Amino acid sequence: MSRPRAIDVHAHFYPERFLAAVEACGAPFRAGIERSDPRGPVLVVRGARTPPLEPRFFDLPARLRSMDRQGVEVQALSLTIPMVYWADGEAGHRLARAFNDAASEAHTAHPDRFVGCATLPMQDPPRAAQELERASGLPGNRAVYLGTNVNGRELSDPAFFPIFERCQALKLPVLLHPISVIGAERLQPFYLHNLLGNPFDTAVAAAHLVFGGVLDRLPRLQVCLPHAGGALPYLAGRLQRGQRVRPEARKAARRPVTAYLRRFSYDTISHNPRALRYLIDTVGADRVMLGSDFCFDMGYERPVQVVTGLRGFRQADHARILRGNAQRLLRLV
Repeated sequence: MSRPRAIDVHAHFYPERFLAAVEACGAPFRAGIERSDPRGPVLVVRGARTPPLEPRFFDLPARLRSMDRQGVEVQALSLTIPMVYWADGEAGHRLARAFNDAASEAHTAHPDRFVGCATLPMQDPPRAAQELERASGLPGNRAVYLGTNVNGRELSDPAFFPIFERCQALKLPVLLHPISVIGAERLQPFYLHNLLGNPFDTAVAAAHLVFGGVLDRLPRLQVCLPHAGGALPYLAGRLQRGQRVRPEARKAARRPVTAYLRRFSYDTISHNPRALRYLIDTVGADRVMLGSDFCFDMGYERPVQVVTGLRGFRQADHARILRGNAQRLLRLV
């Protein structure tokens, strides 16, 4: 049996159209693009800086060459930190439109290689709903991409529920990414805001969706957690214990916490084969999909080998993780 070419559900994209929109409307929000670094443009928001964005973040031919080397056939393109939540609603909407249009243009240019994950101005829920309707009709859009919180507002906030409800109706899965992680001051040394903050922020967001009753109210909503679920799969037992003995944890969720683990899907970015094996054993090979974190230094340069190197799984399980699960979730069949 030939090995299926992979679909990468965690691949970041900073198109030039989006960078130009930041330059055009970012100044009132202390945001802009620095272009003096020869390694690539730097996105600066209120003093926080991205690394220099190397060409693969925005240059499609360079990106395609890298994908070919990796054995990745399709990437689901997503905007990541700092998202668009740092602006007001009007500017955030403009930024979201710029990204979503660029992702759709990438799909149109290479329909067999790219699909888009729409970003939304969630700081302004009515505008987010408007952009969701528009972006859902763009060629190649297959998902919605959200931060794990919106300027400190949890995803269980009632103001966001209509967005999730509409995603369910449109059959658009919601992929999450950490942003503005908890305990930011303590996590500044040693790059801990990423190394520890990101996986814990993902677990916090997932817990709010469970304990806040969002998943119960929207039984067909698909939510994908990054970085192998962050801390959630490994702390689910503790959360369930709290649900059993603490009244404040029993208010909305109708089932034990562990029963919700298969309501989520997960990418493969664990950086530890035993942790990835635990995740697959816990939630099933049908709930895990290839991810690379393309093309940050904390990602995988050889994401396919992370999966094919797992021992003790059937070739059919490898095929599901590499391609089949994402093909189904993103409606690529």
